[in-house]
Amino acid sequence: MIKLNGWRHLSEKQIKNISTDKSNQIKINNIPLEEEEQKKLAEYLNYKFSVLDWCHVPNEGQHKVQYYVKQKKLGVKSGVPDVLIFRAPKQYNGIAIELKRIKGGKVSKTQKEWLARLKANGWLTKVARGADDAIEFLEELEA
Repeated sequence: MIKLNGWRHLSEKQIKNISTDKSNQIKINNIPLEEEEQKKLAEYLNYKFSVLDWCHVPNEGQHKVQYYVKQKKLGVKSGVPDVLIFRAPKQYNGIAIELKRIKGGKVSKTQKEWLARLKANGWLTKVARGADDAIEFLEELEA
């Protein structure tokens, strides 16, 4: 396995399907990685919101068991949505976005549970297939 940016581990089989586009965006089977989609969404959110209005919850990646044990002791929870936006339309307490690749990427049971719990507590939730889907969703809220 190789490591990309310290987060994404790839098997040898996946490596042969890696490509990059003109902007050096890493892709597998010509589909951007979730990490690349998150970077694009972060750029948009930094432009659109104050730095204190949103955050990314870095729960992704493969790590050693010791890392998971430490994170659990520190209160890190599995399945928390990728993006939490604290400035939302008045009828909502916040916006939670679970970001997936355009194709592939499944929503886990714990991710579904978090989204349901947040929705029950007045949050607007969305599973977005790529950054463009998330951005379009957020833009439609303002329309």
